[in-house]
Amino acid sequence: MERDVKGALADLPDIEGKRVGIVVAEFYPALAEWLLDGARRAVSACGIAERGVTIARVAGCFELPVAAMRMFGRDELDAVIALGVIVRGETPHFEYIASECARGLMNLQLSTGAPVGFGVLTVDTIAQAEERADPARRDKGFEAAAAALRVLSISSDPESRPLGFRR
Repeated sequence: MERDVKGALADLPDIEGKRVGIVVAEFYPALAEWLLDGARRAVSACGIAERGVTIARVAGCFELPVAAMRMFGRDELDAVIALGVIVRGETPHFEYIASECARGLMNLQLSTGAPVGFGVLTVDTIAQAEERADPARRDKGFEAAAAALRVLSISSDPESRPLGFRR
């Protein structure tokens, strides 16, 4: 699957001056670096300077929600992007980790009101993870960051342009 890089970049907001955290699970180090590379490129494309980015590394995806929560509390961030890979194995472990990671990140997003980019790949095989994480192919680190940054660009000012079709 080819990505439309020009289209992806054209849709990104200019949110210079915002502060973003990236928390990456390193259980699969090479895949983690690909995801991190993608997220960094999206953040940069939105005009956020490198000094506005805080990166934290954790062992695995189960630790992502609490690490993201600590980042919000410590660094006055506007958004956090969570990155990692969970590969299905022969036991139910996959379901527990994937479900609790997603639930924890969603709860954090809803409790803080700040966007949390979900860049956690849940796959059956390493080959699927490579396809999705590789910046030259699916570039899911970029996509997760771009999704969170688009939400961050939505103004919370009630005088701003309304969202939805009913206003």
